[in-house]
Amino acid sequence: MPNPVIYIITLSLVLVLSPHISRFVRLPTAPVEIIIGAILASSGVIYASESNFNLLAEIGFLYLMFLAGLEVNLKSILKMPNIYIVKSLYFILILWILAVIFGLIFNLDMMMIVILPLISIGLLATVSKEHGKDEQWIKISFLVGTIGEVVSITALTISEASNSLNSYEELIYKISLLLIFLGVITLIYALLRILFWWYPEFKSVLMPSEDTKYQDLRLAMGIFFIMIAVMKQLHLELAFGAFIAGLFISTFFHYKKELEKKISSFGFGFLVPIFFIHVGASFNLENIFIPEVLVTTTILLFIMFSIRILSSYTLLSIIGKRDSLLTSLALSMPLTLMIAVATIGHEKNMIKEFDYYAVILASLLEVIIAMMVIKIVAKLEKKEKSN
Repeated sequence: MPNPVIYIITLSLVLVLSPHISRFVRLPTAPVEIIIGAILASSGVIYASESNFNLLAEIGFLYLMFLAGLEVNLKSILKMPNIYIVKSLYFILILWILAVIFGLIFNLDMMMIVILPLISIGLLATVSKEHGKDEQWIKISFLVGTIGEVVSITALTISEASNSLNSYEELIYKISLLLIFLGVITLIYALLRILFWWYPEFKSVLMPSEDTKYQDLRLAMGIFFIMIAVMKQLHLELAFGAFIAGLFISTFFHYKKELEKKISSFGFGFLVPIFFIHVGASFNLENIFIPEVLVTTTILLFIMFSIRILSSYTLLSIIGKRDSLLTSLALSMPLTLMIAVATIGHEKNMIKEFDYYAVILASLLEVIIAMMVIKIVAKLEKKEKSN
């Protein structure tokens, strides 16, 4: 293991220099940090297994999910026309159907088929930061992504439970626990809406306008860690709890714009980049040259992009071709969930060794390809609008 001082200096330099490297190579910051992490790990400078680095990365991942929830304005989503919600449900349904069809055509294992339609909006927060959350395709991506996130995490919970529990009774108990949790969260949301409607001044008590003691940030961080603790106690997916915590803040305290800036600045300036560097460090670059890994990676990339682009045809009538394409690309980066499911499958011997490496490589390449294409298409769209 490297000297702790060298470790700290190395990570600090990556944090400082990655935005400059990103501008130089004209790539988004996230993939650049992933690539740097992989190079440093292959050179023996850093190790993904180092306990403090691993802990920081895990917190960074949960914080990224918290930021993703913060980007979602539940009130504006619920005010959307019903046709938007219906089309989003069609998108998710077709996505899963196509995943099963393509998975069977290419003779993939069951766990690999589960990976294909996963949706995670963690990286969508990064895309939103770069392109602006007021863009129509960003709003639709968050709507579809929020629904898809719930479905994906439910699928992850079921797949994990089905292989770690000893009987169907325990599996049914785990699923029931997740459904009860979602029901309780919905009930709390409804009760708080009524409370804040009758006593709007209560919001000012929790988050005063003239705040000299950072009460808003303290409340946000408190909710973040409480939700993680609750999910930990219930043995449910921690990322889902972090996402709901962000959703709570954005729904009831959306008027506190400076709070969002505080939370976002700390996340994207420190914790989130650490997570991306760790993801890169967890991948051995030597695996790229294994033929079986390359073939499986190519198949995964083809299927995952194809099923999302095909599913986006359900959105054509409401947002048009280009925004539908951008939405499909924005939802093509389930990096965190892919790695989580692949890790579970690898630990339970449900996927082969080479398939595990292929999933990791595909998840990294998806982020790089999707972010690059989004940037190109978004630029073309802006040019057309300005002309």
